[in-house]
Amino acid sequence: MKMKILIVDDSKSARFFLIKSLPKDIEIEYKECENGLECVNIYQEFAPDLVFLDLTMPVMGGEEALAKIMQMNKNAVVYILTADIQRTTYERIMALGARKFIKKPPNKEIIGFVVKELADTLK
Repeated sequence: MKMKILIVDDSKSARFFLIKSLPKDIEIEYKECENGLECVNIYQEFAPDLVFLDLTMPVMGGEEALAKIMQMNKNAVVYILTADIQRTTYERIMALGARKFIKKPPNKEIIGFVVKELADTLK
């Protein structure tokens, strides 16, 4: 089974890091976006198993994109990657339906672990 991942971050280097951190022993198809609007526009057609979503982006931020994704699919799996670790932000994002909140910059092992953890539940 091929796992589909959508990587959404306005930083090209952050997207590159995430792509390089994906486990090599899982078949993965991924797409990348640089803002929340692009993410929302391709979410339904791509139907990813997992979305890595930054919060602070131009055009449409991650919080608004998360709300729209959850309206499209209440079972969407969205992992937030952000440098904003304020308690109020965490609570708001989790209340919207995010599954995980990962502090930026993440390490490669954490990314590999959370992807493998989800892949195991998809089998």
